[in-house]
Amino acid sequence: MPAAALKPKPLPTQSTARRSVPLDSPYEPLAKRPLPAGRPREWYVTHNRRLKAMRLAIALLDSGVHMPGQARDETIRSTARLIGVHPPSATTCHMVRALMRYSR
Repeated sequence: MPAAALKPKPLPTQSTARRSVPLDSPYEPLAKRPLPAGRPREWYVTHNRRLKAMRLAIALLDSGVHMPGQARDETIRSTARLIGVHPPSATTCHMVRALMRYSR
Protein backbone atom coordinates (compact mmCIF):
# COMPACT_ATOMS: atom_id res chain seq x y z
CA MET A 1 0.00 0.00 0.00
CA PRO A 2 1.48 3.40 -0.93
CA ALA A 3 2.45 5.73 1.90
CA ALA A 4 0.13 8.43 0.53
CA ALA A 5 -2.87 6.18 1.08
CA LEU A 6 -2.06 5.90 4.79
CA LYS A 7 -2.04 9.65 5.43
CA PRO A 8 -5.36 11.00 6.73
CA LYS A 9 -7.03 13.69 4.66
CA PRO A 10 -6.62 17.13 6.30
CA LEU A 11 -9.65 19.06 7.47
CA PRO A 12 -10.74 21.90 5.18
CA THR A 13 -9.31 25.29 6.03
CA GLN A 14 -10.83 28.66 5.35
CA SER A 15 -9.13 28.78 1.95
CA THR A 16 -10.28 25.28 0.90
CA ALA A 17 -13.82 25.26 2.30
CA ARG A 18 -16.58 24.56 -0.22
CA ARG A 19 -18.72 27.47 0.96
CA SER A 20 -17.63 30.87 2.17
CA VAL A 21 -16.57 31.24 5.78
CA PRO A 22 -17.82 34.33 7.62
CA LEU A 23 -15.22 36.93 8.53
CA ASP A 24 -13.92 36.98 12.06
CA SER A 25 -15.34 40.29 13.28
CA PRO A 26 -14.28 42.43 14.93
CA TYR A 27 -10.73 41.84 13.79
CA GLU A 28 -7.83 43.35 15.67
CA PRO A 29 -5.38 45.22 13.40
CA LEU A 30 -1.68 45.09 14.08
CA ALA A 31 -0.05 47.92 16.02
CA LYS A 32 0.76 50.78 13.67
CA ARG A 33 4.28 52.09 13.32
CA PRO A 34 5.06 55.60 12.11
CA LEU A 35 5.92 55.92 8.44
CA PRO A 36 9.39 57.20 7.50
CA ALA A 37 9.64 60.97 7.34
CA GLY A 38 10.89 63.04 4.44
CA ARG A 39 9.17 61.34 1.51
CA PRO A 40 6.95 63.16 -1.00
CA ARG A 41 3.24 63.27 -0.14
CA GLU A 42 2.40 61.10 -3.15
CA TRP A 43 4.48 58.25 -1.67
CA TYR A 44 2.35 58.24 1.50
CA VAL A 45 -0.89 58.33 -0.47
CA THR A 46 0.21 55.40 -2.64
CA HIS A 47 1.50 53.44 0.35
CA ASN A 48 -1.77 53.81 2.28
CA ARG A 49 -3.79 52.95 -0.83
CA ARG A 50 -1.79 49.74 -1.30
CA LEU A 51 -2.32 48.77 2.34
CA LYS A 52 -6.07 49.35 2.04
CA ALA A 53 -6.22 47.37 -1.21
CA MET A 54 -4.40 44.44 0.42
CA ARG A 55 -6.76 44.46 3.41
CA LEU A 56 -9.77 44.49 1.12
CA ALA A 57 -8.39 41.77 -1.16
CA ILE A 58 -7.75 39.51 1.84
CA ALA A 59 -11.24 40.15 3.22
CA LEU A 60 -12.82 39.40 -0.18
CA LEU A 61 -10.85 36.17 -0.54
CA ASP A 62 -11.88 35.15 2.99
CA SER A 63 -15.52 35.82 2.18
CA GLY A 64 -15.49 33.62 -0.93
CA VAL A 65 -14.88 36.13 -3.73
CA HIS A 66 -11.98 34.50 -5.60
CA MET A 67 -12.13 35.96 -9.10
CA PRO A 68 -11.52 39.62 -10.00
CA GLY A 69 -14.68 39.57 -12.13
CA GLN A 70 -16.75 38.83 -9.01
CA ALA A 71 -15.29 41.86 -7.20
CA ARG A 72 -17.35 44.74 -8.53
CA ASP A 73 -17.00 48.17 -6.93
CA GLU A 74 -20.22 47.66 -4.91
CA THR A 75 -18.92 44.35 -3.53
CA ILE A 76 -15.59 45.89 -2.56
CA ARG A 77 -17.27 48.87 -0.91
CA SER A 78 -19.67 46.67 1.05
CA THR A 79 -16.72 44.58 2.24
CA ALA A 80 -14.95 47.78 3.31
CA ARG A 81 -18.00 48.74 5.35
CA LEU A 82 -18.06 45.24 6.86
CA ILE A 83 -14.42 45.33 8.01
CA GLY A 84 -14.62 48.95 9.13
CA VAL A 85 -12.49 50.89 6.65
CA HIS A 86 -13.47 54.01 4.71
CA PRO A 87 -15.14 53.38 1.33
CA PRO A 88 -12.44 52.92 -1.33
CA SER A 89 -12.13 55.08 -4.42
CA ALA A 90 -12.44 53.68 -7.93
CA THR A 91 -8.63 53.61 -8.14
CA THR A 92 -8.40 51.50 -4.98
CA CYS A 93 -11.12 49.15 -6.25
CA HIS A 94 -9.11 48.71 -9.44
CA MET A 95 -6.01 47.96 -7.35
CA VAL A 96 -7.93 45.33 -5.33
CA ARG A 97 -8.91 43.53 -8.52
CA ALA A 98 -5.32 43.72 -9.79
CA LEU A 99 -4.07 42.17 -6.54
CA MET A 100 -6.60 39.36 -6.85
CA ARG A 101 -5.59 38.78 -10.46
CA TYR A 102 -1.83 38.60 -9.88
CA SER A 103 -1.87 36.65 -6.64
CA ARG A 104 -2.09 33.34 -8.52
